[in-house]
Order: sequence, then C-alpha cells, then structure tokens
Amino acid sequence: MESFLNHFLFGLYPYIAFITMVVGTIIRYDRDQYSWKAGSSQLLRSKGLAIGSNFFHVGIILLFFTHLVGLLTPESIYHYFVTTEQKQMMAIVGGAVLGGICFIGLTILLYRRLTDRRIRATSTFMDIALLVVLYVQLILGLASLPHSISHPDGASMVALANWAQHIVTFRSGASDFILHEPWIFKAHIVLGMTIFLVFPFTRLVHMLSAPIKYLTRKGYQVVRKRGKGY
Repeated sequence: MESFLNHFLFGLYPYIAFITMVVGTIIRYDRDQYSWKAGSSQLLRSKGLAIGSNFFHVGIILLFFTHLVGLLTPESIYHYFVTTEQKQMMAIVGGAVLGGICFIGLTILLYRRLTDRRIRATSTFMDIALLVVLYVQLILGLASLPHSISHPDGASMVALANWAQHIVTFRSGASDFILHEPWIFKAHIVLGMTIFLVFPFTRLVHMLSAPIKYLTRKGYQVVRKRGKGY
C-alpha cells in the first residue's frame, strides 16, 4: 500500500496536476475571460497592501525560479561551478531569506483578507483558500530548513532533483527517489502539485497575463487633469 501511494503521489499525480492546469487554463481563457484578473482590493483598503504585495510577489517569484533552476539543473552541470555541499548551503541561505520575505508579505495579505470586513465580504472562498494553501506551503518549505541544515551532504537535495528531472523528462522510476525522504519534503511536493492542480480555478491565472506588449506599444494613454468646472 505504501509503495502504491508513493507511486501515485510522486509518479502519477504530478502529471495529473500539470495536465489539469494546462487544459483547465485554456478552457477558462476561452470561456470566462472576464474572470481572468487579480482582483485587487486596493480600492477597499490600501493600508498594508503595498508592502504586503511587494514582499509577497518578490519572494514568491524568486522562490519559484530558484526552485526551478535548483531542481532541474543536473549534477554534471553545476559541479563545474559548485559542489553538492556548496549548492546545499546556497539553497538553505536563499530559501531562508526569500522565504522570510515572502512570509512577511503573505502574512500581511492574509491578515488583511481575514480581518477587514469589506475585503472579506468581497472575497470568494477560493480567494481565501488560495492564500491559506500558499501560506501552509511556505511554512512547510521553511520548516524543511532544519533538516537540510542537519544534513549538509545534500543527499535529500540530490534525491529531490533526480525526482524532478525524471518527471519532466518522462522517465520511469521517479517516485523511487522520494520513497525514503522525510515527510516534510513529501508534503511540500504534494501541496506544490496541488497548487498546480487548482491553478485554473483561482486568480493565479493572472500570472500568465503580464502586460509585456505595453513595452512595445506605439501610442500612450493620455491623462488630463479634471477642470474646475467639472
């Protein structure tokens, strides 16, 4: 039973989550573009939003890409520059700093969402649930740091990287790398895959609509001050 569950969660579930994310996102964009937005609460209350949003977005974006590079870079490549032990220490320091920044921002955003009556009244169940899930995921990531610090050889880091590289290259046996890893890493991975799974049904889709086209547009929006007679 344990072997089957391990194979399902770390061998099959990643593909289920990714396929759901891609197909669900395409369908939502095609059928419900008016809901494709971040849904800012700035008009309801601006206090705390700037620092909370900036800290959260800087932290979460850098965490995502450092995870991506760290997990998908083969040992044969990064060993030209650093050892496994050095890479482990870089991951610990980077994770602690970026995780701390993200934790501060997400705490502020979650506090605003739960305690301000007007913001909460205009929030959907998914808005609140998404922040809670991200919060738990962040805490799991920070909670894994003590294990990494106590195992400076980087064995778990290598195992997790092998798992990720086998998944993205569609090689069999990916789940075997996770079988004997601590539960904190397993929980972090499963919840991370679950975030991909629910991606199309949340405001996270706005990540795919970065206004890059505005950098090359020919014209500019004209904004005039309102006259006294208006």
